[in-house]
Amino acid sequence: MGYAMAVGECISCKRIFSFNPMRVPSISINGVREPICQACVTRINPERKKNGVPEIVPHPEAYTACDEDELE
Repeated sequence: MGYAMAVGECISCKRIFSFNPMRVPSISINGVREPICQACVTRINPERKKNGVPEIVPHPEAYTACDEDELE
């Protein structure tokens, strides 16, 4: 048994970060799901709330490794 993490660029701030590929919050850009980092979720949520849009609530394991069996 092993663990897996993805590494990618945040769609908002463009920083590289690691995340659970099955649980990271993402947004759809031209039909492609793009990951968003924790710092951007924290920064964006007050504006979403102010505009009456539901806040992004990351899964508790969104930024940790996942069991490799979850990838199948």
